[in-house]
Amino acid sequence: MKCCDESPDVAYPCLVTHGSGEDVDRIVGLEIGADDYLPKPFNPRELVARIRAILRRTRSPEAAHETPIPEMLRVGDIELDPATRTVRHAGKPVDLTSVEFNLLQVLLREAGRVVTREDLAASVLSRKFSPFDRSIDMHVSKVRKKLGDSNGGTDHIKTIRGVGYILTRPRDTGSHDEARRGAK
Repeated sequence: MKCCDESPDVAYPCLVTHGSGEDVDRIVGLEIGADDYLPKPFNPRELVARIRAILRRTRSPEAAHETPIPEMLRVGDIELDPATRTVRHAGKPVDLTSVEFNLLQVLLREAGRVVTREDLAASVLSRKFSPFDRSIDMHVSKVRKKLGDSNGGTDHIKTIRGVGYILTRPRDTGSHDEARRGAK
């Protein structure tokens, strides 16, 4: 019964199985933090049923619904897989830092739309944007260098002065059908 009160800040279910089925023992077990108490001898099927019931009660709402696999993002010749945190440009792997990956992911999700520096700082750097902070600009510069030129000879990421950045979509949508977000 010691495990139930050892880590009060750790939330995991606790089922006590004990040789004594006395009322006092069951009450003490539940009072010190056990979610359930099962005296010995017990039916193994009852044990499994009680464990499943505890897990149903203690599971967080987010865990109850399975997390969907993040969808692959493709725009032109750039492909980003959030599940494996990999990026490919024209079929070749691109080595990005964690911040660069997150930055490119935001721009790909918003491809064709301007993303402000404020939004990028908040989502990529997890901090408020400061007008004198050039870190987003430096990260964009590094991503540009790593991606190189696009097929059309223009930059993938364009600067919108005083506002932010836009990841450009391919011009010829007929030959770049994969430009749709999430195409597989």
